Amino acid sequence: MISSSDILHGKVLIVDNREDSILLLERILRDAGYTCVASTMDPLEVCGLHRKNGYDLILLDIEMPVMDGFQVMEGLKEIETASYLPVLAITAHPAHKLRALQGGAKDFISKPFDPAEVLMRVYNMLEVRLLHEAALDHGNMLESLALTDPLTGLANRRLLADRMSMAIVHARRNKSIMAVMYLDLDGFKQINDTLGHGAGDVLLKMVAQRLVASVREEDTVARLGGDEFMIALWYVSGADYAATVALKVIEAVSRPYVFEGHTVSITASAGVGVYPLDGEDGDTLMKRADLALYEAKRAGKNTYRISAPKT
Repeated sequence: MISSSDILHGKVLIVDNREDSILLLERILRDAGYTCVASTMDPLEVCGLHRKNGYDLILLDIEMPVMDGFQVMEGLKEIETASYLPVLAITAHPAHKLRALQGGAKDFISKPFDPAEVLMRVYNMLEVRLLHEAALDHGNMLESLALTDPLTGLANRRLLADRMSMAIVHARRNKSIMAVMYLDLDGFKQINDTLGHGAGDVLLKMVAQRLVASVREEDTVARLGGDEFMIALWYVSGADYAATVALKVIEAVSRPYVFEGHTVSITASAGVGVYPLDGEDGDTLMKRADLALYEAKRAGKNTYRISAPKT
């Protein structure tokens, strides 16, 4: 919800080549309680100022020498990629009002200024602008939640599938190799049973941090649920490299954890599927890695297995 306080703290830029117009608008806004009002008489500065400060509203005079308001709006469109131009056009000519709206301005103020009209239009435009930004932020938050695990912040299955598809396409194009690693914590249920699920959640977060630190930035670490993780290795030179990464990950996970007055030790088992030897799509690679993980568990845990190539 946008409050009156939010609106009065909105960032406003006044652009006019007449000093008396700027001074009048500044006084009208400041007397009404607006706290973040800036101004310039140079239209060439507007785009640079907006990039730097991200104004919520720009009061823009249409008729200015060197560069008119229509030209300024064209420059602002390149900055406002979300297609919302926060421009309140200022003009003394009725013919310019429609053209300003067609050019992207959301509203206009007539000269000479009527203070009541100025305040009404500024308030309304700031409210709409701030609501627009809040909706974008909310949409980005929902998108992030849809792609990440809420506990650890790692990729979830959906994002992992997208990243794996990209890695496979890259490997196919370049005739190179990628790999997926299925990871499972050994004895995690015992941690939950003895210390509680809250401690288990803390441990999962710490494991997630170690996994991310153990691989390259271009690799993707995902949590599939419970104590199951998967790592998509964007590029590997072969099964030997994948085995090296698996050993590194297992060693990192196996170091003791200290939290909430407890020192906890846990191990991990891993199974690896390699593209294209073990499959040419994400689902097949995940299944092969899962089978390899099962073999690692059967071998006594705290180890890894590379999937046997298909015959």
